[in-house]
Formats: sequence, C-alpha cells, structure tokens
Amino acid sequence: MAGHSAWKNIKRRKAVVDAKRGKVWSKVGRAISVAARAGGGDVRFNAGLRLAIEDAKAANMPRDTIEKAVKKGAGGLDGETFHTIRYEGYGAGGVAVIVECLTSNLNRTAGDIRVIFDKNGGNLGVPGSVAFGFQLLGVLMVDAAVIGEEQVMDAVVAAGGDDVTREDESWQITCAPGAVTAVSDALEARQAAPTETQVMWVPSTTVEVEGERAALVTRLIEALEENDDVQKVFSNAVFGD
Repeated sequence: MAGHSAWKNIKRRKAVVDAKRGKVWSKVGRAISVAARAGGGDVRFNAGLRLAIEDAKAANMPRDTIEKAVKKGAGGLDGETFHTIRYEGYGAGGVAVIVECLTSNLNRTAGDIRVIFDKNGGNLGVPGSVAFGFQLLGVLMVDAAVIGEEQVMDAVVAAGGDDVTREDESWQITCAPGAVTAVSDALEARQAAPTETQVMWVPSTTVEVEGERAALVTRLIEALEENDDVQKVFSNAVFGD
C-alpha cells in the first residue's frame, strides 16, 4: 500500500457514481438480490450480501429499498440467472483497467465491453493480462476522531487485518477479502464502525496521465460505468492536474 492510497484511487469514480444515482441503485440492488439468492438473506452468515449492502449504503440507497432487494433475492429472482465476470484491458497511456460485471447475458456483455474499449482509445485484453498488477483487498475507512492509532491497530491485527495507514482524517485499513467481516465487527465492537467498506482491486504501481490521455481514460471509465452490466471499474490511473 506504500506510495498511494487505495481509497483516493476511486474518489473520482465515486464522484461519477454519485452523479448517476438512479442507475447505481439499480446495479447495487441487483447485486444485493444475487448475493441474497446465493447465500441467504442474513448478513451474519452471508459476507457477500453484507458487502453488497455496504455498497448500497455508500450510494445512499434507502433502507426500505435495500430490504426489498434482499427479500427479492432470498425469494428467487423470477427465474433469472446472473453471472459474475471480470474483464481486463488497457486504456490510453498504458493505464490498466479491471471491469467487474454482473450479467444475465454473457455474449451481450462481452460485445458491449469490447466496443467501449475500442471506442475510447483502449484495448480489451485476455483474462490475467492486467490482474497480475493488482491485489484484491478489503479496504475499510474509519474516522480517526473516534479511535486512536493504538486501538485501531489492536483491533485490526486481532481480527486478521494486514495494514493501517492514516489518510487525511481517516484510518485506511487493508485486509484479505475474507477478513473484511471480522475486521468490521472488531471495529464496531470498539464503537468505531467503518465509514466505508470495499473489496477492491488495488494497483501495485500507478500510471500518471494528463491532458488528452487523461481525457481518454476518463471517457473510457465513464462509458464502462454507464453500462448496465458493469458493477465496478478499477484502474491504476493517477490523474494529473
């Protein structure tokens, strides 16, 4: 994690997401329903559902809408079958891009993603062509005003977390994806519930882009996020002034 902040890398993405809330609610609602269908509607025994609900909360999805999505999934999704699939490719300037999708039509989604890369100065790669330069990590943010460094370290280490760093007014905690629930519970037990929780692809190195290259990368990411089947987009881009 040295040298960059995982959370800052998606600040731009979250700003775009917040501006298109209706579409985001549709996507996170689908993710909640699929997770509930796969592992049941109780977040105590379904880590995937818990993370999907965290994403929904981050998008300011109303509680009753979340509950309806859980019930829909737990009761079956009207016969629909959804698949999770990851696409990898490159944008302008050699920026690496990972796209996570949830789709009921793999052929449609594959074609759509390829076209989006082609139209925005990118190239869709084969599986594994990009992911080797990233780590899949749980990333949690905790308000530094509610818990001190020693206390947060103790809680994180005891729960199986990996690292704690200071990012502005928050503690940024990283852990293995499977440890997110334990780390979150340990923090909540100390009255320091995470303000943000994600399982995300964190780049080992970053690529700074400016000018036209930055514009092309931005358009690529925004076009991907506009696609109904795309859940999340990650990149190793750092945007210059």
